[in-house]
Amino acid sequence: MIEQRGPAPAAEPVVVAVVVAYNREQLVGQCLDALAQQTRRPDAVVVVDNASTDSSGRIADEHPVAADVLHLHRNVGGAGGFAAGIARALEVHRADWIWIMDDDTVARPTALAALLDAAAASPVRLSLLSSRAVWTDGRDHPMNTPRTRWRASARERADAAAIGARPIRTASYVSAFLRAEDVRRLGLPYADYFIWSDDFEHTGRLLRRGRGVHVAASVVEHRTKAFGDAQTDPGDRFYYDVRNRLWALTRTRSFTPVERILYGGSTARGWLRLLRARPRRLGPVALRGLRDALRGGPRPSASVLAGSDPEVAASIARIEREAGRT
Repeated sequence: MIEQRGPAPAAEPVVVAVVVAYNREQLVGQCLDALAQQTRRPDAVVVVDNASTDSSGRIADEHPVAADVLHLHRNVGGAGGFAAGIARALEVHRADWIWIMDDDTVARPTALAALLDAAAASPVRLSLLSSRAVWTDGRDHPMNTPRTRWRASARERADAAAIGARPIRTASYVSAFLRAEDVRRLGLPYADYFIWSDDFEHTGRLLRRGRGVHVAASVVEHRTKAFGDAQTDPGDRFYYDVRNRLWALTRTRSFTPVERILYGGSTARGWLRLLRARPRRLGPVALRGLRDALRGGPRPSASVLAGSDPEVAASIARIEREAGRT
């Protein structure tokens, strides 16, 4: 656990927002509007257009927020998009903090300021902060509930409470605020996850020894079509849930042995509930996910994008090489 104490640096940090967009032309503009309306605006906005087939990329190009829009030639999922966008924030914009979100995330005007205030006021060095994600009616969104740090010490809880927060172990990418220095040291998310659990593994990696907090004063709306968690009706995407969660728990060092047992047990219980409710629909999907998880772990992120976007892949490779992950 990193236990650095002392005053925050005096220089104003460079904050880069990273938005991954795919075929949500009705929402990406709202997401960017909200970034433009922040009381403390990001210093730069990177939008990764994940080979959208609608007008999402054009909307991002023309938006007054003047985003740096990265147009990928192939849809590499949220995981690949975030790997590409975070790499760009680090290499091109020299970020100190990276604020990441999906294109259906609409931040309240003080969301970024609240994150920065909490980071500056924290008595300990923070690697990651997360926002409170609500649905369109104001209820806390169950899809984006951060996992509380298991067995957080009294000192950790007190340090978090001092800034109106609570200690966390993992967080959703629906408004996660990452310290760029730690991403450089520990690497990017795995692009091969495509969707689901990329944030679980990556934030788990950052917070295995770093500190993270959930800042309730920082609020974003997650404008999903329906209210519920990712397992409400997963369909074919259940494949990624099974494969990726097994990858995260068995093929990375993001979690301690005890955490693997605890998180694996809670995950298995959720899967069993789904399989009992829809055995014919989800059983074959789960078996495919299990089979592919057992065959091997995720490929290096650069290789996932090398065929379609070689320049992006090269950027990812440089970041991963710096982190000793090649």
